[in-house]
Amino acid sequence: MMTTTGSLEASEAASAAVAKTDKRVTLASMVEKIAAEAYINDAIEPTLTICLMKLQNGFVLVGKSAPADPANFNQELGEKFAREDCIRQLWPLEGYLLREQLSQRVDVGV
Repeated sequence: MMTTTGSLEASEAASAAVAKTDKRVTLASMVEKIAAEAYINDAIEPTLTICLMKLQNGFVLVGKSAPADPANFNQELGEKFAREDCIRQLWPLEGYLLREQLSQRVDVGV
């Protein structure tokens, strides 16, 4: 499984720096939910990288990346950026889930 480095970690660090509670979505909590991932580079457009990411609950995310200039294509970076695209899609979904859980606690007086 590929690790992430760069902008996702920077966003995570910035969020953690201003957090006032531990009730937040973290990069680590999202990465833990990844069950499998696969990468596709098709002959139709070989510089387009697609990441298929399956989460433990069966939900599937599709991330993509492609350089503006095909001469700049790098397989490793394409996979990194496509994977990060998946995680960026997951972040608001996890945020919604956390907010829903927090609102249910308030509703029942917890």
